[in-house]
Amino acid sequence: MAAIQMKELLEAGVHFGHQTKRWNPKMKKYIFGARNSIYIIDLQKTLRLWNTAANFLTKAASEGKTFLFVATKPQAQELIAEQAQRCGAFYVNNRWLGGMLTNFATIKKSLDKLRDIEATLNDPARTAQLSKKEILNLNRAKAKLEASFAGIRDMRNVPDVIFVIDPHREDIAITEAAKLGIKIVGLVDTNCDPDKIDYVIPANDDAIRSILLFSERVADSVLEGRQSFQDKGDNEQMKAMMAEKMNEGAEA
Repeated sequence: MAAIQMKELLEAGVHFGHQTKRWNPKMKKYIFGARNSIYIIDLQKTLRLWNTAANFLTKAASEGKTFLFVATKPQAQELIAEQAQRCGAFYVNNRWLGGMLTNFATIKKSLDKLRDIEATLNDPARTAQLSKKEILNLNRAKAKLEASFAGIRDMRNVPDVIFVIDPHREDIAITEAAKLGIKIVGLVDTNCDPDKIDYVIPANDDAIRSILLFSERVADSVLEGRQSFQDKGDNEQMKAMMAEKMNEGAEA
C-alpha cells in the first residue's frame, strides 16, 4: 500500500481547509476545528480514509480496472496529467465537457475524428492532395480536439474508477460518474459535498503540495495493483505453458 505519514500531511498543508464562511456542513465530521477563520481538517481521519482508498485503488488495479484522473483547476492540470500518464490512467485536465461519461458514444465520435485527422496529417500521400489552407484547418481542428481529449484519446469505454481533485469544481464529472455507478475517489476540501464520493479523502484541494502528494500516492497505488495484475497474468501463462509441456510429455 502507498502509505502516507502524518509528517507528510502537515508539511504539505493538507490540514488547511477553506474559510469558515465558505464551507459545506456535510464536511463537519471531517473537521478538527477552526483557526483564524480557517477550518482545520482532522488529519487522523484523513490518514484512515486514505488507507481505505489506497487499498481500494490497488485492489481495483489488480483486477484490471481502468482509471480516469480529473482535475481542471490551473495548479493541478500539469500534476494530474503527469501522474495519470505515469500509472497508465486516462485524464481530463482542461475542461470537463458535459456528457464525457453519460454520452460517451458521442465523445467516441470526436476521438475517432481526432485519429482520422492525425492519420491524414501523418500520410504524405494524403497531404500532397490538400491545399495549404486545408492543412491549416486540419491542424486547427486537431489542436482543438487535443485540448479537450488528449488525456482520453485511447479510452475505448467509460472508466471503472475516477479520481477527482476538488469535487466542488468537478461537480458535473461527479454527477455523471455517480449516475453510471462508476466508483469515485475524491480529494475533498471543507467546501465540498462528500455525499456522492465513494472514497472520501478529506484534504486541502488547493495547495500544490497537497495535490502532488495525493496524486503521486494514488498513482503509486494503481501501479502496485497493476504489477499484481501483470504477475497474475504471467503466472497463468506459465501454468498454461507447463500444462502444455506436460501434455506433450504424456503423449510422447
